[in-house]
Amino acid sequence: MPGKFFEKPAAAESDRVPPGQYLAKGFPVLSYGATPQISQDKWVFKIFGLAKEKTLGWSDFMALPQHEFTADFHCVTRWSKLDVKWQGIKVLDFMKLVELERKATHILQHCYGGYTTNLTLEDFLLEENFFAHTLDGEALPPDHGGPMRLVVPHLYAWKSAKWINGIEFCNQEKLGFWEKNGYHRRGEPWAEERYAGR
Repeated sequence: MPGKFFEKPAAAESDRVPPGQYLAKGFPVLSYGATPQISQDKWVFKIFGLAKEKTLGWSDFMALPQHEFTADFHCVTRWSKLDVKWQGIKVLDFMKLVELERKATHILQHCYGGYTTNLTLEDFLLEENFFAHTLDGEALPPDHGGPMRLVVPHLYAWKSAKWINGIEFCNQEKLGFWEKNGYHRRGEPWAEERYAGR
C-alpha cells in the first residue's frame, strides 16, 4: 500500500497506528452510493426508539456547547490519518437532550441516503465521541459527511456515520449496513476487527 498516497508510519508515530494500517498523505473519501446533498437549514435529526421521540434542527445542535477536537482516524481499508481537527458537539452534551429508557443498551445510527451502523451504548457514551460539523476550520463538506457526522475515534471509521440524521435507541443489537454485509459488529482497530468471525 505505501506509495504516492500512503506511507508507513515513522517510528515516533508507530504506537498511534493500529496493526495493518498505513498513513494517508491526504484525507481519502470512501462512500458507498451517491453522496447526499443536505443544507443546514433542511437538516433534521430524529431521536427515537427507547427514548422520548424528538426531532431536532440545526439550531438545536448549535445551541449546545461547541468544542474543538483533535483525533486520529482509522479506516478499515487500511489507512489512518493522525491529528484530524474537527469542531462540533460532544455526545455527552447531546445526551442531555435525550430522555432515555433504562433498558436501552445499543444504538443504531441512521443517515441521509439510507446508511445505518450500530454501536453499543457503552461505545457511544464516551467522553471523546462527538458530532462534527467543521473540518480543518471549514464547514464539513458532503464528501466527508457534511453537514453533520458522528466521530467515534476508538473504532474504525465506518462507525463514524456520515450524513447522520438520527439515533435509534434499542434494547438489543441491530446490525447496520456494513455489519449485515460481512463487517465486524464492533470494529476495534487495535484488534483488527475488520470482518465478521474475527
